[in-house]
Amino acid sequence: MICVDEARQIIIAAAQNISWRSETLPLHQILGRVAADDILANITQPPFNASAMDGYAVNFDDMALGAKLTIIGEAAAGNPIDIKVRRGQAVRIFTGSSVPDGANHIIIQEDVERQGDNIIVKNVQPTARNIRKSGIDFNEGDMILPKGTRILAPHLSILAAANIAEIKCLCRPRLAFFTNGDELKEPGATLKQGEIINSNPYSIAAFIEHWGGEAINLGCAPDNPQAISDLFAHACGNDVHADIIIPIGGASVGDYDYVKSAFAENGGRIIFSKIAVKPGKPTWFGAMHGRHVLGLPGNPASALVMAALFIQPLIKAYYGEKFTDLSMQLPLATSIEANGPRENYMRAKIIYGPNNQRYIQPADNQDSSLLSPFATHHHLIRRIANAPALNKGDLAEIYPLFGEAL
Repeated sequence: MICVDEARQIIIAAAQNISWRSETLPLHQILGRVAADDILANITQPPFNASAMDGYAVNFDDMALGAKLTIIGEAAAGNPIDIKVRRGQAVRIFTGSSVPDGANHIIIQEDVERQGDNIIVKNVQPTARNIRKSGIDFNEGDMILPKGTRILAPHLSILAAANIAEIKCLCRPRLAFFTNGDELKEPGATLKQGEIINSNPYSIAAFIEHWGGEAINLGCAPDNPQAISDLFAHACGNDVHADIIIPIGGASVGDYDYVKSAFAENGGRIIFSKIAVKPGKPTWFGAMHGRHVLGLPGNPASALVMAALFIQPLIKAYYGEKFTDLSMQLPLATSIEANGPRENYMRAKIIYGPNNQRYIQPADNQDSSLLSPFATHHHLIRRIANAPALNKGDLAEIYPLFGEAL
């Protein structure tokens, strides 16, 4: 068995070798996507000298207390005035309007007294101001976002302001997954004795999409070696073209656990077969036909914890992003016993004590088959192998279950 950190590094290295594909998308579809090329501005922003205030466009040399200027026109946003401001003249102007030629200062309306077609200067600034110079934000041809940028909400306004309607994005990595087991039935089914609901695909797909991948559900195979082998072949085919294949379950040592044998029959090569971790020991990783396969345990808690530990770093590595250690430390709300020889990730939640002090509270039952703790326990306490017992108030290392939101 290998440790979690070693397994993560192997998975990250594999993801970095996945070939990039790109697609061109409109702005309203690119949130969370990654730019495939450097993005250059199509226009200068602002494209003209613009007023930063409501007031009057003037020549600053006219600014003196009591000075009287004649109003010769008005410039509104979107309706520029084709006139030159000369000494002793002013143009009524509004925020965002194009500053007329000859003006180098906007005197705000609060600093003048309007008298018919004239203004009287009541307050003088020490320097010319209140004009946003053309190109102060960026110029045509400037690189506004470099290749590899993950598009966030503020980027959309930057791109739109640069007159960019679409960009080339990296295609999301395609993560195809399947479950297997004769006992698994879909939600809404009437269960017979011995049957359970196939719950894992829903959270695994949500994790993949949440972290920037494309989730492809290949369905649920029965406990039949040929059916599982067919799903592996299907995942590698041109109609699915998976970058990563994720079988869920069927990798333990039971008589009906056929996933690894079906993987081998399809030319698969095991890279590691177990991880010294709790929950999630049966997690494995391999390569097949130019793709990698991440096998997750069938127990729900094990599958979700392993997804949190490995799928997000895998997707980030595909995009060329570095793995981010999101750990922090909080005092324990209760004592926990010494850990065994495997690294342990305990489901936990943050609670608040006196003076809004935050504590971390582990779930009472850490059984790997239980899903209900995830309803309220959205963090993991990391316990290294053979870690000593911790008392209430001792600091514990914790991780957010959902990782970084993209």
